[in-house]
Amino acid sequence: MKTYMPTKDDKFTFGLWTVGNRGRDPFGDAVRPALSPIDAVKRLSALGAYGVNFHDDDLAPIDATPTERARLIREFKTALSDYGLCAPMATTNLFYDPVFRDGAFTANDASVRAYALQKAMKAMDLGVEVGAQIYVFWGGREGAEVDAGKDAVTAVKRFRDALNFLCEYSRDQGYDYRFALEAKPNEPRGDLYFPTTGSYLGFIATLDHKEMVGVNPEVGHEQMIGLNFYHVVAQAIEAGKLFHIDLNDQKFLRFDQDLRFGAESIKTLFFLVKLLEESGYSGPRHFDAHCYRTEDAEGVWDFAAGCMRTYLIFKEKARRFNEDPEIQSLLSEISAGDPAVADCSGPYSRARAQMLRGVAFDRAALARKRLPYERLDQLTIELLLGVR
Repeated sequence: MKTYMPTKDDKFTFGLWTVGNRGRDPFGDAVRPALSPIDAVKRLSALGAYGVNFHDDDLAPIDATPTERARLIREFKTALSDYGLCAPMATTNLFYDPVFRDGAFTANDASVRAYALQKAMKAMDLGVEVGAQIYVFWGGREGAEVDAGKDAVTAVKRFRDALNFLCEYSRDQGYDYRFALEAKPNEPRGDLYFPTTGSYLGFIATLDHKEMVGVNPEVGHEQMIGLNFYHVVAQAIEAGKLFHIDLNDQKFLRFDQDLRFGAESIKTLFFLVKLLEESGYSGPRHFDAHCYRTEDAEGVWDFAAGCMRTYLIFKEKARRFNEDPEIQSLLSEISAGDPAVADCSGPYSRARAQMLRGVAFDRAALARKRLPYERLDQLTIELLLGVR
């Protein structure tokens, strides 16, 4: 009987802001007490997590004195060591403080843009201090409600300038960061400038050091606008740009819900886990979610354990999918083709083009070929429901 208990080898991570979420929303105040970073480390270690990620302000309040900041960071580093956790990813909070109400890197005010760069550099320094190697940028305020007030072309250029600057800063300091860009279509701004992972993949190609920059797709952010997250991640993997990933769940076309992993999208997330486990992705499996507002402080740990357990269940289901003889037989049938034209596929050559021009395809036979997707999908559902 499998227990689906996580180990450090699973590389499951949580953000301090996830288990520390107090249940506050736009219509209601906090329902849970504050959770210290030290207590978060202790409890996550006991559950079998691999690491804890953080924003700069999660560790030290934005107005902390240098002495307070040093103490808080020292205590956090000690806790990581004592409880066997790491901090593989760090990020900067460039969205909460009122100074960023019109954006950070894309703000109209040059002083705000300069302050955002300063804050990001200091946060990068902090990340290196605790061992982070991945740095995520989520442009939570990089957008607009009033298009007359900000030129969108200029905003994209400003964001590029900021990323180029910070890549150079990382290189100059001798840091080994890989930057990961996180997309979202809207919320908290009416529109955000990089709404999808695909838009970031296009943007990365324009950077001075594109080899340093990849993406950090999040389940909920893509499902907010109805995209298939499995396909999103597949494109990032194929491009060699999946540097980090945020796992949660989301009802399609809703506000950003950050639900427990697997709470809604069972089939999509099964194929996501299968993809991650079979693609060679070796980075953290980061849960960027939080428990229901109805939960008390203890319910937070039911939520965290549930995220990890569901991932491991999907991982086991992926193994069974690959070993199921009927499923694999159907996949072979669907993929079967005429071996005589196998050489027609591949990189272009003049000889291959001439060969392809000379093939006499039987369109009617190709159109009649059986494609048993109904049966394949039914078997997948039965496997996920535990009756196969």
